[in-house]
Amino acid sequence: MKSIGKILKNYNPQEDKYISREFQAYGIHLAEELDDYKHRGLYIRLAKTHPRALLEKAFTFCVDSNAKNKGALFMWRLKQLKSQNKG
Repeated sequence: MKSIGKILKNYNPQEDKYISREFQAYGIHLAEELDDYKHRGLYIRLAKTHPRALLEKAFTFCVDSNAKNKGALFMWRLKQLKSQNKG
């Protein structure tokens, strides 16, 4: 997790009008890398409520694939990882 000082140092109020917290920046990063910017709110919520390690595992699984819909693949893998942790 980044410190507040590092986040504020990289914060540009002209470009980052609505990003004020680290989990928001991470959610936007996920949406951009998965080519699913339309659902950026979903990724922000996932970054806020889910453990970062789980999201990172699902993300690395999807980035390496050649899937057309990486967002759907990410959600499928996240669901699979969550069920493995419970059981």
